[in-house]
Order: sequence, then structure tokens, then C-alpha cells
Amino acid sequence: MSKTKLQYFLCVSNEGYAASLQVRTIYQSMSDSEAESHGMLRVVDESGEDYLFPAGLFVSIEVPEVAAKVFVGAA
Repeated sequence: MSKTKLQYFLCVSNEGYAASLQVRTIYQSMSDSEAESHGMLRVVDESGEDYLFPAGLFVSIEVPEVAAKVFVGAA
């Protein structure tokens, strides 16, 4: 059985999206190759819904396994 590795991103700017994104917040991503080809990133917000945002608003981060379990349990 293979495990899908989840990706996490830190929001470093919410320019144009202040109502939707919080700077210094970690967001889980969902793979979306078409969105990525357009410079967008699909992230899951606190409600569990996913939305597209410009990838430049985020930086990829490594999350320790213990912390990742907390994110998965919260979804």
C-alpha cells in the first residue's frame, strides 16, 4: 500500500486575498497539475474547502510527521 505524501505551504503574502488567506499560516495543498501549469496552487482552508491561489503567495515547507498527523486529523 503506497502513501500519498501531503504537501504543506506557508502563506507569505495575502496581497489581493486578505479576506481568504492569513500570512504566516500553514496550508495543506491538493495536487492539481493543470492549476500548477498556470502558476496557481490549490490549498485547503480551515473549513476543509479547497481554493486556487497564485503560487507566489506561498513557500513550500517540510512538516514533521507528528505535525502532519495533526493536520490530517483536523481535516
